[in-house]
Amino acid sequence: MSEDQAVQAADKGQSLIMFSFGDDVSVLDGQSLWGFFEGAWICGQWYEPPVPFHGLAKSYRMSPYHQSAIKLKVNLLKKHFIPSRWMDAATHERAVLDYLQMGNLFLQEIPNRAMRPLRYEVSPALHTRVGVEPGRYFWVKPDTLGFGSVSGDYEFLPNSIVHLREPDVEQEIYGLPEWLSALQSGLLNESATLFRRRYYKNGGHAGYIFYSTEATIDEADFEMIKLQMRGTTGQGNFKNLFVHAPGGREKGIQIIPLAEVAAKDEFMGIKNVSRDDMLAAHRVPPQLIGVIPQNNGGFGDVRSAVDVFMANEIEPIMRAIEQVNEISGLPVVQYREFQPMGTSAPA
Repeated sequence: MSEDQAVQAADKGQSLIMFSFGDDVSVLDGQSLWGFFEGAWICGQWYEPPVPFHGLAKSYRMSPYHQSAIKLKVNLLKKHFIPSRWMDAATHERAVLDYLQMGNLFLQEIPNRAMRPLRYEVSPALHTRVGVEPGRYFWVKPDTLGFGSVSGDYEFLPNSIVHLREPDVEQEIYGLPEWLSALQSGLLNESATLFRRRYYKNGGHAGYIFYSTEATIDEADFEMIKLQMRGTTGQGNFKNLFVHAPGGREKGIQIIPLAEVAAKDEFMGIKNVSRDDMLAAHRVPPQLIGVIPQNNGGFGDVRSAVDVFMANEIEPIMRAIEQVNEISGLPVVQYREFQPMGTSAPA
């Protein structure tokens, strides 16, 4: 309803209209995209992923806690990786980043002149699709929604792609990253930061209602007030406004802040809770990614945290990546044995 329509409705004595909005939506409510298809969505010669891969790719930088947790795992895997004739260190780093962030790893076999494996290169999960027929894979350029293809489709050589995926309970064509349950927390963390940044960048902050019932202020005075108020908004304009109305009433002019709730939104609480959600999804000790403890006792011994994290998280990822060897029949990926930091090395 526009301002003129609202004034006309008030003049006609129409009743006040109220409504509610912004109800939360659970992951169990509604119909997911996969629910409209019998098992999978076939797009021509390939299957579409259950979630848009371009959204997963963009979410890599949605929060420093998420990116740091992914990067920590990548660095620990890099530290223990042994380069081979089929995969160098740079390819391995790109491969594990795709596997951890996207939940899928696609390795393309590059043959030599004898049509034997010369090396393996990463085919970005963002553009790689699983073919409907077994052994067929495609490189596609998805549209703005992350589905289909706009141009430049390319089919890889048959059986030339090694595909590793994080298991999913709803389908077995693509993998989904294990941190996906914390996606909403990561986006909330990003939204809280963006809101607070805009809040401080805007000199008028989140706004207020300038409510006046003062009879001593005429239309010309209101125009002057409006002109002055426009000058108080914008970046760097933290200005005050003085209004003098001789003979006015005590509450003839009232300032009703719309941002009172936003000003008390517990910014730090939102940041901390969303951070804890992401760390729980990644199962990363906070002291390993630079989180500052809020208590005097701290987070405990860093070396013990590294030992437990390596044993419970990194080594299982190593075993998962080593499945490349089983599929290819070659020792493409190998890792050094982890030496616990809590035990001293032999002299």
